[in-house]
Amino acid sequence: MGGDFLPETEEKGSLRRCAVTREEGEPSLMIRFVISPSGEVVPDLDARLPGRGIWLSPRRDVIEQARARGVFSRAARQQVKVPEDIVARVEAGLLRRMSELVGLARRAGQATSGFMKVREWLVQRKAAIVVHALDGSREERERLVSGQRDIPVVEALSSEDLAKIFGRERVVNVALSAGGLAQRLRCENKRFTGVAEGGPRMPRTFPAHGCEQAGQ
Repeated sequence: MGGDFLPETEEKGSLRRCAVTREEGEPSLMIRFVISPSGEVVPDLDARLPGRGIWLSPRRDVIEQARARGVFSRAARQQVKVPEDIVARVEAGLLRRMSELVGLARRAGQATSGFMKVREWLVQRKAAIVVHALDGSREERERLVSGQRDIPVVEALSSEDLAKIFGRERVVNVALSAGGLAQRLRCENKRFTGVAEGGPRMPRTFPAHGCEQAGQ
């Protein structure tokens, strides 16, 4: 195997090794794949499916290399089927998880929406992370976070996506208060920005260490 992956017995440790780059990283910031009973490679985005895990760095080019170079078959020690659209499946899955996290935060009373309400949370230092609609204007985003340059801003969900979560006609701005859901959203966004077509959608970088699994 050339050391491309960590043995299953080591999968319980604190780090995972990418089967392509061989770099180690936190499990919550990498992407795990497993082989289904039918021999197909399946993304395991919350790292809970049974079986030997194959870990990759959360980068579009890395996943594409793994598919093109037979990395999954070598790591699994068997011939496997790799879906042609596996990168798109990972991207869609991560986007769905981000939407679910915002929904969980809303239902838990840990999220608010609307320019004025989000701005109020920012001024009061209540907001831990801001979600600005992907199709929102840059000018509005800059007005919103004026004076709060250190606030993490996620741009991945559309205004339609956010509107469905909050049951409104249109939502552009959302804020989450500090807590596990906000931290998990950071993690999912970090993974998503590496995989998303067209490159990162997060204008401000921020640390995402110590992330919990979004499915927990």
